[in-house]
Amino acid sequence: MVEVQNAIHAAGLRAHPVDEDFVRERYLAVEHTVACSVAEEDGRILGFQSLKRSWPDNPYGVPEGWGIIGTLIRPDAGRRGLGRRLFAVSRSAAEAAGLHHIDASIGADNAGALAYYAAMGFVPSGRRGDVIPHRLDL
Repeated sequence: MVEVQNAIHAAGLRAHPVDEDFVRERYLAVEHTVACSVAEEDGRILGFQSLKRSWPDNPYGVPEGWGIIGTLIRPDAGRRGLGRRLFAVSRSAAEAAGLHHIDASIGADNAGALAYYAAMGFVPSGRRGDVIPHRLDL
């Protein structure tokens, strides 16, 4: 998962590289995790998707009890249906967890993510600076 994010950074699509502690804290040891799924090929992680239940005063400004989703795919693994497969797992987990809404907060300059989440059925729900929140109602 570190390699996925650092490949995104190397491609100029992420501001900072990450380390194992960051991934552990952000995606694996989170008390609000609903699901975290990986897409892999021959033992190599090509991407992953994290779904959390929002909590009071979360840094994303997402209403408490909603889902918060994030998708990261290696730049050299795009356009292979990985995101759709990951989202099928996340959506099922969201429904099983009783979530009624999922937020994807996307950078306004991230054309790939904007297109991906629109294809998954998310719709823009405002703007916070250079971030465009998108929501999906389940």
